[in-house]
Amino acid sequence: MQTGIGIQWIIFIGVAILSWLVQWNLQRKFKKYSQILNSSGLTGAEIAMKMLHDNGLYDVQVTHVEGQLTDHYNPTNKTVNLSEGVYNSNSIMAAAVAAHECGHAVQHARAYAPLNLRSQLVPIVSFASQWVTWVILAGIFLLEVFPQLLLIGILMFATTTLFSFITLPVEIDASRRALVWLESAGMTNYTNHAYAKDALKSAAYTYVVAALSSLATLIYYIMIFMGRSRD
Repeated sequence: MQTGIGIQWIIFIGVAILSWLVQWNLQRKFKKYSQILNSSGLTGAEIAMKMLHDNGLYDVQVTHVEGQLTDHYNPTNKTVNLSEGVYNSNSIMAAAVAAHECGHAVQHARAYAPLNLRSQLVPIVSFASQWVTWVILAGIFLLEVFPQLLLIGILMFATTTLFSFITLPVEIDASRRALVWLESAGMTNYTNHAYAKDALKSAAYTYVVAALSSLATLIYYIMIFMGRSRD
């Protein structure tokens, strides 16, 4: 068990450091590219509307939300929600983020399979996320008398890990759609297109780290369960 605890701390510290580095890099890129104008001079909101209309989507609204890096697409009410630093900004960062979120709207309209799968998992993952911590803690505490409880917790946590990995192709594809449109529509040019690409790549790293962190934690819980089985 001491070895398991040591591995746990190594995993958690390593993931925490990696997550901090990725977030720090994203904040740095956001600040840098927020100071560089895009080629069109359009704001993030205007770019979002143009990309939606260019893709034949007229039933999706573009709205404003508070916070930084809180941008998201809501398939339930078909809204592209842009943060304060994106909605009214005509920077290359605003263009990249707005186009990325519209990429999700295009995925929704085109019935992109990974997005559909992720949407189907949302109710399950929401339920699992609400209870998994308590189930796993109880399962570890009662491991010697009721090992099945920890197994249930592991299965619940596995759904959140699966969700994290399904999110990766969804985010990567949204960025791909965004970059193709930004260039073809003249929102970026040969001098600043690389900035938009770099900004979206930095954002994608956060999802990669989240998925790897979830996988590492899942493996640790499995090691605890398997260790008990060998005793």
